[in-house]
Amino acid sequence: MFPLKLVLLISSSILLFFFSGGDTTKTAPEGLDTTQSVQRIQSFPLPATLTFAGEAVPLSDPDVRERLEREIIQNCYKHSATLLILKREGRWRASIQALLKENGLSEDFFYLAVAESELDEHAASPVGAMGFWQFMKGTASEFGLEVSAQVDQRKDPLVATVAACKYLKQAYGKFGNWTLTAASYNRGMTGLDKALKNQKVDSFYDLYLNRETYRYVLRILALKLIMENPQAYGFVIGPEDRYKPYTAKPLQIDTTITDLPAFAIQQKINYKLLKIHNPWLNSDDYKLVIPKGKSYTFLIPAEAE
Repeated sequence: MFPLKLVLLISSSILLFFFSGGDTTKTAPEGLDTTQSVQRIQSFPLPATLTFAGEAVPLSDPDVRERLEREIIQNCYKHSATLLILKREGRWRASIQALLKENGLSEDFFYLAVAESELDEHAASPVGAMGFWQFMKGTASEFGLEVSAQVDQRKDPLVATVAACKYLKQAYGKFGNWTLTAASYNRGMTGLDKALKNQKVDSFYDLYLNRETYRYVLRILALKLIMENPQAYGFVIGPEDRYKPYTAKPLQIDTTITDLPAFAIQQKINYKLLKIHNPWLNSDDYKLVIPKGKSYTFLIPAEAE
């Protein structure tokens, strides 16, 4: 009787002989040119200098370099997600950065929104964070966003950006440093402040944190590098490939709408277009109850002209 290992070895050899047409030296499918790579896998050089909101990133620190390189590699080889970010950028960068600038914040905080949601206004986390800036319900209310059964302003990219600006300015007032401000958006002001005091340091780059926050700022930096020069990181995308900004006119409404699809038709559009341009509409019953003294601004797309 043959030992079990020998039987398995003989069986494997027979199968290999059968599937290779009797020639066990064949290792590649017929017709495949093995002299050319199907996909070029490479690392990317780090820049000589890098800043976030005008603050220098200490690239001389080997740990910082390695963490940044990790985020560059992961986002470069997460092809579909990063390509969609680059396409959505065409729709949102100008308006989001204009609001940041208007509120006295660096345009680099645009990349924080990218890291949070990949510029998807309907992005939702397992713990309940929502929208471009991934506000939790309680924090959203604290910074002026309405979250109810019929309205969720976390899904409104522009209104939510104004709320994010309020948070970021408050955090900067506490930390006096933009990099720590960005880190606090993930960890929370209280948690980050406690970590700084316990570890007796005053720089994000000197902190040892939970893995999510430890990677967070470096992911923002990696996205900044890729989005500022996508071709250098292997992404071939031209202006014609990017999504165009929405064009719409504001319409103030201060009375209850009992039939949103009918309201859309009155505006010479359909309900789909109404929802696309007003993602904050959260109603499941096609109604929007507006209390006396309150109003909402709808964006009516140019298609209605």
